[in-house]
Amino acid sequence: MSTDLRQGHRVSEPTWKRYLADYNEGLGLVYERLVLNDYLDRLLKNYHVQTVLEAPLFGMAGVSGINSVHLAKQGCDVTLVDVNAERLDGIQRIWGELGLRCRFVLREDLTHLPFDDDSFDLAWEWAGLWYLPDAAALLGELGRVSRHLVFVAMPNRLQVGYWLRKVLVDKEFFRTVDERWVNMRLIKSVLENRNLRIVEDGVLDIPPWPDTVMPAAELLRRLGIRSKRLERQFSGDDWQWSTMDYYLGKRPELKDIIDGYSFLERIPLPWRLKVIWAHHRYVLGSKR
Repeated sequence: MSTDLRQGHRVSEPTWKRYLADYNEGLGLVYERLVLNDYLDRLLKNYHVQTVLEAPLFGMAGVSGINSVHLAKQGCDVTLVDVNAERLDGIQRIWGELGLRCRFVLREDLTHLPFDDDSFDLAWEWAGLWYLPDAAALLGELGRVSRHLVFVAMPNRLQVGYWLRKVLVDKEFFRTVDERWVNMRLIKSVLENRNLRIVEDGVLDIPPWPDTVMPAAELLRRLGIRSKRLERQFSGDDWQWSTMDYYLGKRPELKDIIDGYSFLERIPLPWRLKVIWAHHRYVLGSKR
């Protein structure tokens, strides 16, 4: 057993270590990252964003530390904060591989970030709050160091895959996180108490499959489904999905593939009608 410093609990070998070397994340994660990029593009279009802080950087599964890569590619000055020195070293190597500049900050105590008030146009985090011992303090710090926007997203507890994971396939995980922080009302309340005005509230990441945060082959195994045909379909060289391959220019066609799956994102319906299937809820706050 070893300690996963992302979660602060005793667990088996942390998965983030594997993904620092193996960029094959799975179709679900590639989808999640690329539709998040579309949303970040909308932020850049609608708001004047030049400086960005992502803290903490470890909420999303798969390859750690690349959530803000798209922002850097669009010319933003990016700062990343992590609590784990080994992981941060690996992330620095990955950004070097991408040929992108970024400021990396190691900070074990996220209740006080080492930045002045109003230092960034955008301060954000993706799906990391429930790993933290004091998520409310981190939200307050994101509000303090932002001069304009705070963007927060968390797993959607109303969607089908969340309960499939919680009840059937990954019960142990939910004993390692603080589920209060999937409650968007709580998050909005904390931000509003820090004098932020909520300007957006919605859903993101709505592919045509449920969200269990594990590879399809592993999901089938945990559900007790034994099929060599399905195992071959969801594993092997023909089932390689890597956001890094897209960023490195090795598989530029990935964006078109993901766009083909994103019809639920684009359907012009109120987001509350999509919430039963959306993988994430988000909130955007403004200090102006």
